[in-house]
Amino acid sequence: MSSAGADAGRLATDNGAAATRRGPPEPLASGVLALLVLACLGAFFLTQRLKHTPTAVQAFELTPVFSPYPGSRLEQEAISFKLKQADAVTVTIIDSEGNAVATLVRGHRLPRYKQFSLRWNGRRGVARRYRLTHTPKGRTVLVALPSGPLAKPGDYRVEIHLHDQHRTIRSSRSFSLMAP
Repeated sequence: MSSAGADAGRLATDNGAAATRRGPPEPLASGVLALLVLACLGAFFLTQRLKHTPTAVQAFELTPVFSPYPGSRLEQEAISFKLKQADAVTVTIIDSEGNAVATLVRGHRLPRYKQFSLRWNGRRGVARRYRLTHTPKGRTVLVALPSGPLAKPGDYRVEIHLHDQHRTIRSSRSFSLMAP
């Protein structure tokens, strides 16, 4: 073989050293690369869909601090939310350890996309009596009236059980019951 023929299979590099020319990529490497690209695209589109899918409980509003003692400025915790789908709900107040403190409504049927507002008076137990009131903006509010002893001062969350969907959702934020 002549030196010209031997040089045809080599490539020159910057430092003058010879490198061997490689043929086309192997089919397995091309297949793996194609699968990785498709997986990345699939993950991107799934993430976008999840980002734009409405959550089951929407427009969750809580009063950050309240004090259920006479003479306090805010004697009741204001809770408000709406549902993506109509469902029967149970609304429970839980303490910082996850224990149920008060059940405000049980199996209450709510329509979809309609804001539901209720109030908690800071008392423990299951509400067996209710009172309806209206906000200055005209929103109807269900005031749950559990009659147990007052809950201890501390941080609490709202837990909503969606009966038809067999799901339980906790509020991402907590609220505080303050001592007088």
